[in-house]
Amino acid sequence: MIETLRKLKRPKYKTFNKIQIIRKNILSNLEYLQGLQKNAEIIPVLKSNAYGHGLKEMCQILNKTRVKMVAVDSFPEAQIVYKFSTKKVLIIGEMPKDVYKYCDFKRTEFCIYNLETFKHLSKFNKKIKIHLFVNSGMNREGIQDLELFLKNIEQDLKKMEITGICSHFASADEESKLNKEQEEKFLKDLEILKSKNINPKYVHLGNSAGIFILKNEIFSAFRVGISLYGYNIFPKNHPSFIKSKKLKPALQLSSKITSIQKIKAGEKVSYNEKFKTEKNTTIATIPFGYYEGLDRRLSNKAEFLVKSAHKDFYAKIAGRVCMNLVSIDCSNNKIKIGDEVEIISPNKNTENSVQNLAKKIGTIPYEVLVKLQGNIRREII
Repeated sequence: MIETLRKLKRPKYKTFNKIQIIRKNILSNLEYLQGLQKNAEIIPVLKSNAYGHGLKEMCQILNKTRVKMVAVDSFPEAQIVYKFSTKKVLIIGEMPKDVYKYCDFKRTEFCIYNLETFKHLSKFNKKIKIHLFVNSGMNREGIQDLELFLKNIEQDLKKMEITGICSHFASADEESKLNKEQEEKFLKDLEILKSKNINPKYVHLGNSAGIFILKNEIFSAFRVGISLYGYNIFPKNHPSFIKSKKLKPALQLSSKITSIQKIKAGEKVSYNEKFKTEKNTTIATIPFGYYEGLDRRLSNKAEFLVKSAHKDFYAKIAGRVCMNLVSIDCSNNKIKIGDEVEIISPNKNTENSVQNLAKKIGTIPYEVLVKLQGNIRREII
């Protein structure tokens, strides 16, 4: 009761910066990906604040879908899923041993990478559901010798329930012979499990790229991350590039102009004098900088869409990106305080799409997305 009253009295403060998540695009992507693997279960990956889209918001979007389980990295993320989702949770990251006891074991399953974590969970005597993560060739983490691992856990195996076996591709978005080698190694480990009369429900090697390239129906689940959010991670010469073009980006980010400066020719803008006007021009500033997630390498490179009453136009960053601010060159266009500036467009073909922003600084869409601060206002549209 007291908390309800507090919420009513709490000021409804809206920031200048806003991220909008397009529900229909997420659902369209989910339906399309499911169609690629009709008999498999899709496990949406919601780690890293749902790749910048908002963990809470993605839970709300997925609640009314047929998805049964979502994947997160750790307990803090699982807590948000417990609160806002009706789905089961797969924790795919390692955690400090003393954290596991706080998890809801009725709703949660865990990826196991080593003997130490298995032994720790077996002490709970709760028949905890686990997915054995095997090292199929990425050599980053995972169980290397599954037969030896099973021998070492033989006495404790009855205390646990192995519901899954999983691994991770190293180069699924490329045409690499390692893909086939990883698949073969993974399937050999699956046979080892079956020889011990262990038949996991979830057999998942495929990630966002894997869902396009794996053909064997023995894979009963796929962990989809970047593709769920609408991004094509295949190069243009890859056979799956055309198929991936059907994905629809679902994130739009905007801010508002908070300052307008009339600058004379030859004057400098922002830190360290890295931008100099060639003519009299108009400089607008928006409250979105590298703290909020705008990469400093985009200084003097990125262009954003200014939506003024007069006309829409693209304006290039003028000078260095600051901690909480960035200036843009509006030339002689008519603008006013409060005009909207679209920083990220859901249209993949525009100057300010995630793909094009990533390309300008030689990085990948993942990095652009996950750097968006969690405290930016998000809404589902």
